[in-house]
Amino acid sequence: MLQDLGIEALINIVSHLFFITVTWQVIRAVRLDEIFSKNRILEARIFILFVTIMIGSAVSNFVIDLLTWSQRLLYLF
Repeated sequence: MLQDLGIEALINIVSHLFFITVTWQVIRAVRLDEIFSKNRILEARIFILFVTIMIGSAVSNFVIDLLTWSQRLLYLF
């Protein structure tokens, strides 16, 4: 029982880190530097970091929820 919770926590951590990394790579491919002014480089990087974490976490939560719900479909019948 407790081991299942540990495995679930590990899967959640790996999923979040994976999707945050993928989101970071995608955002780096988009030319967002042109949107921010030249004097605000630090603020732009922090903003991009926060947006990356938000999007990556949201996608990870969606995937984890979808997997959880699909496993619970067994209890429908």
